[in-house]
Amino acid sequence: MTTSFRWDIFCRVVDNFGDAGVCWRLARQLVHEHGLAVTLWIDDLPSLGRIAPGLAIGHDDQAATGVRVRRWVDPLPDDASPADVVIEAFGCGIPDAYAAAMTVMPRSPVWVVLEYLSAEPWIDASHGLPSPHPRLPITRWFWFPGFTPASGGVLREEGLLDARDALRCDQTVRAGVWRSTGYTPDPEALVVSLFCYANPALPALLDQWAEGDEPVVCVAPEGIASSELDRWTGGAIPHPGAPLVRGRLTLAVAPFVDQDAFDRRLWVADLNFVRGEDSFVRAQWAGQPFVWHIYPQEGDAHLVKMDAFLNRLEDGLPEGTRVGQREFWYAWNAGDPVTAAAAWPGYRAAMPAVGVLTRAWARALARQPDLASALVTFCENRL
Repeated sequence: MTTSFRWDIFCRVVDNFGDAGVCWRLARQLVHEHGLAVTLWIDDLPSLGRIAPGLAIGHDDQAATGVRVRRWVDPLPDDASPADVVIEAFGCGIPDAYAAAMTVMPRSPVWVVLEYLSAEPWIDASHGLPSPHPRLPITRWFWFPGFTPASGGVLREEGLLDARDALRCDQTVRAGVWRSTGYTPDPEALVVSLFCYANPALPALLDQWAEGDEPVVCVAPEGIASSELDRWTGGAIPHPGAPLVRGRLTLAVAPFVDQDAFDRRLWVADLNFVRGEDSFVRAQWAGQPFVWHIYPQEGDAHLVKMDAFLNRLEDGLPEGTRVGQREFWYAWNAGDPVTAAAAWPGYRAAMPAVGVLTRAWARALARQPDLASALVTFCENRL
């Protein structure tokens, strides 16, 4: 595919850093690795601005790291002509006038509905299928990200795992990652990166760490789980560079950073709590033990998705390790203080085996086509 083709990505932000994060990574990779002209239409520039360096949230039309970023307003500006490839992220819809204009183009654009990532077995059969639009004479194609070669894959930049391994081998660079947070952990401590939704179980887990025998350093980005941290600290949430120490726990709050810097934090932490979709995938590439706080859905539908992922991840895992990981994940996602605290020792004991598992998982996943490259090939074949 050549740069003469234009791509538009439409994103409405629901889970602010997950939706924006996935679309931003995809847009950047399409530009940097595939030489495409990409415009990201997004309705929440402030959320994207937290993770995209150089973005001015007050500007409706701008360029950032090669991607054209435009504020999605209704109606769209008059110059918003359809691109050759149109990505509808997470079923957000396409503006009616824009969709109607797609139907009268000399060459029909490729309209791809990018779905949420899932490990559920049914997505393999649904991936890549066409669906006629219910009102317009145009076909939409459904792209299901997943963890098998029959799915749409997951986002992975070229050389990602090599960059991760090189950083881990360089003690100076590793130390620089922590210095950027305003705190350098004790080398003997268990270092936890905490990126989660509001969770009633968090204060009980912090108590567990504070009262335990092992030194623990918990690093959280500013503004994350602030209500729980406020309650646990009695209104004295630490500031960057000024950690709070209670018992065996050091709680450090770090500045919010862009995606690349966040990846590096995941690479050097011993345990990563992540949430949503974007950080969930990045934790897998980190190859360290991680705990997924999945975005809650009605009827506990999110737990079905979490269980499907665990079934894939835990294949071949010893029973004791499997139980230790699964019990803690479920307790954490239930937000139950008692069961989460009670499940922590079992998970901590399982972490060495879990680490071996996640590193093997990342290597196996990296042997599959990455989402962006597969998507480019798919669309090229339809233009």
